[in-house]
Amino acid sequence: MQVENHEIDTQLMGKVKQLINAYYEENLKESFYQSEIAKRLEKQQNTSDIDWESTFFIWHRPTSNINEISNISQELCQTMDEYIAQLLKLGEKLSELMSENLGLEKDYIKKAFSGNGEGPAVGTKVAKYPQCPRPELVRGLREHTDAGGIILLLQDDKVPGLEFFKDGKWVEIPPSKNNAIFVNTGDQVEVLSNGLYRSVVHRVMPDNNGSRISIATFYNPIGDAIISPAPKLLYPSNFRYGDYLKLYGSTKFGEKAPRFESMKNMINGHKIIPA
Repeated sequence: MQVENHEIDTQLMGKVKQLINAYYEENLKESFYQSEIAKRLEKQQNTSDIDWESTFFIWHRPTSNINEISNISQELCQTMDEYIAQLLKLGEKLSELMSENLGLEKDYIKKAFSGNGEGPAVGTKVAKYPQCPRPELVRGLREHTDAGGIILLLQDDKVPGLEFFKDGKWVEIPPSKNNAIFVNTGDQVEVLSNGLYRSVVHRVMPDNNGSRISIATFYNPIGDAIISPAPKLLYPSNFRYGDYLKLYGSTKFGEKAPRFESMKNMINGHKIIPA
């Protein structure tokens, strides 16, 4: 989905993209076109195992590594920190809305991602998909799902490339207008929601008319977080059918969800009495 009216400073968003583009031009562009990736494409060698992207990763939470990135300016560090502080509020709001939409407590996802209390983990993959002379021969980024939680993407407003696989076909995601944030869910949200939210296969296609910027921030579980489906979202299991029929007889014309919940509280036909 795309989120507008997110209350993130739009001038700040524009400055982030401007400074990232400048960093790429000054520090990464020349080395990318001299890289083994570019040479393999030029020679039309096998490109099925490479991605046409120039990228680096910034950790923000629980600790930051932004000052360790080569040649990064203080202006970019400060601007990125300000942007992430605002973006994190959106990520937490979305996690609350998604939790409530699942029928869970609104802080359920945040708590599940927090592990021993240090999380959630927050990091940003900064990527440029350089202008490509032979886009038909290579992927900008090969088909995959995201490993983590909630992904908040600030992407190019002119150059396309992002595609999602839906109903057996690839769907192009247009460049983001009006400073919209594109939101995707990762594998851990699919597990936690017991499949009600899905992590979707997606890819990036290169373009021969321009370079595309992608600033993807991940609102993820901390490394030691134990991820499992929320118990409230699981179907009952290992019950005797006879017990279910007995319950069904007195609740047939009611909603089935409370009946399923009652079955979770039964073991061998006996209700569990909470401590």
